[in-house]
Amino acid sequence: MTIEKIETFILKDKLSQSFFFSQWEYSERCICVVKVTTSDGQHGWGEGYGPATVLESGIKFLESTVIGENPLENEVIWNKMYRKTFDFARRGALMASISALDIAIWDLKGKILNLPVSTLLGGAHRDKIQPYATGFYYMDHDNPARDFEKEAKLYLSQGFKAFKMKVGLGIEKDVKYVKLLRELLGPEAKLMVDSNHAYTLREAAELSRKIEKYDIGWFEEPISPEFYEQYNELKSKTTIPIAGGECEYTRFGFNQLIKNKSVDILQPDICASGGLTEAKRIGALASANGIDLIPHTWGTSIGIHVALHFISNIESIPGRMYQPNFLIEYDQTENGLRENLTFPSIVMKDGMLEVPKRPGLGIDVDEDVLRRYAVNKSEIKTSIL
Repeated sequence: MTIEKIETFILKDKLSQSFFFSQWEYSERCICVVKVTTSDGQHGWGEGYGPATVLESGIKFLESTVIGENPLENEVIWNKMYRKTFDFARRGALMASISALDIAIWDLKGKILNLPVSTLLGGAHRDKIQPYATGFYYMDHDNPARDFEKEAKLYLSQGFKAFKMKVGLGIEKDVKYVKLLRELLGPEAKLMVDSNHAYTLREAAELSRKIEKYDIGWFEEPISPEFYEQYNELKSKTTIPIAGGECEYTRFGFNQLIKNKSVDILQPDICASGGLTEAKRIGALASANGIDLIPHTWGTSIGIHVALHFISNIESIPGRMYQPNFLIEYDQTENGLRENLTFPSIVMKDGMLEVPKRPGLGIDVDEDVLRRYAVNKSEIKTSIL
């Protein structure tokens, strides 16, 4: 049994209303997913984080390296892909292409062995994970916080107890909106902020001082991901934990964050930083250095399931009788690809998400939905019918 076919699908979901944050405005979601099929017809699904058409080109570039390989030997395949791209793609979109293929191979491997990915990773230390709602983006340039009250009521009614908001519109506005959201959510809610690297070190330190009194769980990407030493300096200027890593790649990049003592919380995006194979190695680095790890997730429900399996396998160090809840990012912005692409659906119960126990990632793709969102419909018609 070998890998026989690799198919890419670019999926696009036009939003009913655009939203913005410190860097960009979004009017659609566009994601590349990949299907890897073996010579005996079994298949696995993966997705990459980044510009969909670029990721698709990367996957096609890697196709000849992966076809003919044994899907049970995921580390061997990963290394061959890494060596193929080493001279020009140790970071960036081609690494996300490797990630998408690696995830699909893990899903395939689990289905072949009739085991969930969490078991393949070494076992689930927990069967439930607490999602935090990523939301509170800005909808109106004249009144950016217009929908905050409606969102807060919705998320609280759904059972969320942890939340992440966007900052980065300027220190004065940020302080105003953090204060507002803390009042809306109440004192018991866990509240994090994310500036998407909008600030200089001086600005990030000033904002941190001004919002410390609102009990902030972490400040995510306060400054540019290039400034490892400045991250370390910022940590010394605030009591708010500093988080980052969604723009970092492979164990080697995360080792730089760790060596420079840049962050309190590592946030690899598994769909970009090297897939599950490399995430396992990044997790080992975090564990060896006593640093928390909470993956960044942004995409379809495939990516959410990847994170569920991975987080279930993270060791709790130090261990104790009553373990804290481990967190998973659960984006709440409009996204038909997240809600409709895969089955069974994600269900939050009592404020928690269960780790799937079905083989592989525990999901499959609804190919009718795939056709509905796909940009490359003609290719799909010939490849999956």
